[in-house]
Parts: sequence; C-alpha cells; structure tokens
Amino acid sequence: MQIKTKISLLLLGLFLLFSGCTKEVEEYNRPAVYWYGKIIESVANDNLEKADDYYASLQSEHTASPLLPEATMILGVAHMHAQEYLLSDHFFTQYIKQYANNNEKEFSEFMKIKAKYMSLPLPRRDQALINEALQAAEHFKLNYPHSMYYPIVDAMATKLYMAQALLNESIASLYDRVDKPKAAKYYRAIEPEPWIKWDEVNRANTPWYREWFEGDGTSSWYDFMIPNTINVVSRNSVQDDNTTKN
Repeated sequence: MQIKTKISLLLLGLFLLFSGCTKEVEEYNRPAVYWYGKIIESVANDNLEKADDYYASLQSEHTASPLLPEATMILGVAHMHAQEYLLSDHFFTQYIKQYANNNEKEFSEFMKIKAKYMSLPLPRRDQALINEALQAAEHFKLNYPHSMYYPIVDAMATKLYMAQALLNESIASLYDRVDKPKAAKYYRAIEPEPWIKWDEVNRANTPWYREWFEGDGTSSWYDFMIPNTINVVSRNSVQDDNTTKN
C-alpha cells in the first residue's frame, strides 16, 4: 500500500512538473495585443523582469507592430520608477533610434537625460557617467533651445557641473594625501564653469554612515594613521629642498 502511495505521489509530481513546463513552452506565437497585455499586467504587478521577457516576445514575433513603440516607452518609464536606470536608458535609447518621430524625440531625449541624472546619487564615484550626462544635457540645450524641458535640463546640468568640480577637487585632495603633486595640480587646473559663482556654492554634506568609511571628500577618517613622510614610491614626490624627482 505504501509503495502504491509513493508511486502515485511520484507520478503526480511528474505530471505537475511537465504540465508547468508545457505551460511555459506554449507561451509563443501569440498576437501582439496578447504580449502587450502581459507587459502591462506585469508592470502593474511590479514584475519588470517578466515584463521584459514579454517585451522580447512582442519584439521578436511582431517586429512591425504599432504597439511596440508604446511598450518601449512604458518599460523605459517603469524601469526609471524602479530606479533601474541603466535599463531605463536602454529602452529610451531604443525608442529614439527606432520609433520616435521628430516631435517625440524631444521628450524621449529629455527622459534619457533624466535617467542618467537620477543614476548619479553618489557623483564622486562615477566620473565617466557625469561627463556622459553633461554631454547629453548640453546637446539637448543646443538642439531644443525653446523646449519646455529646457529649464529642467539646465538645472540638472548646473548640478552636474558642480558635482564635476567637487569630484576634481576630491581627486586632487587624494593625490595630495598620497604625495603626487603633479597629478593634484592637473586636476586643480581644470577650470570650473566661469558662470557659476563658486564662492556661493556650499559643499554637500556627507552622511555620517558614509563619512565613517569614505571621509567627507576632503580627507579620510584614517588620516591620523598615515605618517607625515615623503612617499618614496611616487615619482612626483616633492623633497624638502623643493626639488622634484624625475
């Protein structure tokens, strides 16, 4: 009796397993509206990974569907709200390249800049992304001088310029601490934007839980442990007689 029960349970488990697999396999060759509905349903349920899978099916099975542009924009916005900014940037880029007409490019490029800007909560950690976001912002301002989004893009660019100047000063301070004066001088020689009144700009405060590990941007918490001696490894170490090693 126990053997029959075990066999029955085993057969039931195999049936459920294969029926589940079959259900997944049957998810193909569907109308475009079916995939679009699944995308909307998954976004509404905060299951963006599944929504991306459904989007891939819509894109591969219905390359000319009029639902594709809207689905692309929906996923770009959804990933932005989910703070998945790289994926958001991907969908906005795809929308601009494949679907946007002249009237839609302005909004799409604005959303792409916004995604780049929002992906920089800690700007001192990504120098390349700051430069990339600034280039996109300046490109937008040049192409759309009368855009309703111009003031927003300009405000984002201003904050990015200030973040870039702060980053350069932080890098220079780091080179000062490791006794590399040439490198520090190079980063301090990068002129910040002349139209910004830098004497009126207050340095951003570093939260205490990050300052313990990263410092406040001007020094590190372990500064007191570093001996005040010349770094003999550095080729740019400045000697007491003000000569520089070559």
